[in-house]
Amino acid sequence: MTVQDIRSFNRFYTNVIGALDYGRRLYAPYTLTESRVLYELAHAPRTDAADLRTQLHLDAGYLTRILNKFEEDGLVERGPSDTDPRRRRITLTAPGREAAALLDERARETVGAMLDTVRAEDRPRLAEAMRTVRTILGDGGRAPRPEDIVLREPAPGDLGWIVQRNAALYAAEYGFDADYEGLVARIVADYGEDHDPNLERTWIAELDGRPVGCVMCVRDDTPGAARLRLLLVEPDARGLGIGDRLVGALVDFAREAGYREVVLWTNDILGSARRIYQRHGFVLVAEKPHHSFGQDLTGQDWRLDLHATQE
Repeated sequence: MTVQDIRSFNRFYTNVIGALDYGRRLYAPYTLTESRVLYELAHAPRTDAADLRTQLHLDAGYLTRILNKFEEDGLVERGPSDTDPRRRRITLTAPGREAAALLDERARETVGAMLDTVRAEDRPRLAEAMRTVRTILGDGGRAPRPEDIVLREPAPGDLGWIVQRNAALYAAEYGFDADYEGLVARIVADYGEDHDPNLERTWIAELDGRPVGCVMCVRDDTPGAARLRLLLVEPDARGLGIGDRLVGALVDFAREAGYREVVLWTNDILGSARRIYQRHGFVLVAEKPHHSFGQDLTGQDWRLDLHATQE
């Protein structure tokens, strides 16, 4: 392996993904760097400018010019940070979220078209080769960090993953039987078949290209209420703040969508999840013992008044 080998590969892959003419390739007025900034803002709704610069390894002046352009186009808003008044928090506006979603959709279509040219029997080799490159040239032995987590919308197959992982984890950790898998399957099927993207959304937490968490926001039967469902974090990804980020993204979305409150039902044995809900301002309003999923449980109803928690 020589320097020239790597430079040759870089030139090859740059041409494959169209990095030199990224905007025209996606029929969008944004460069590859600008598109990446929009992507990060869409998947980390409470990003500070300093954190964004660190994550993307961008020059401060260059990032400022990009953000100025986005602000002039009405894609972002800047304000004081929640944690440090010396910092500036960057948030996407509604047009900004639409632009990021369109870019993401077009990028998926472009990569999908590229994968269509790869034979099915070659795809596992390609995936393994990509993992090998990331492991060797990246921080293969480094423990994952919170900033490595990306929140995104579900891709094909992710809804099925939600059902499978909920069933497997709750069976392993709490002894739930197949009735729970049936409940999750019905919830996910109802969402997949008929949901309003302006009022309902699902988030997938991704780490190193694999899903490690999820949460779902759906309309409740009570007018003006959203319901939080199916919060899950994989055991090997816990401790990175994924649950907090998922719930925070859901609460932000519910508020922007115009909901009055967010409600949820859980069981008292789920201590870690309850602590997350409490940190976000949820209040326990009722609890009742029941026998479900092969276990004696105590069900709990929690509620978050979005008007009371408005900043």
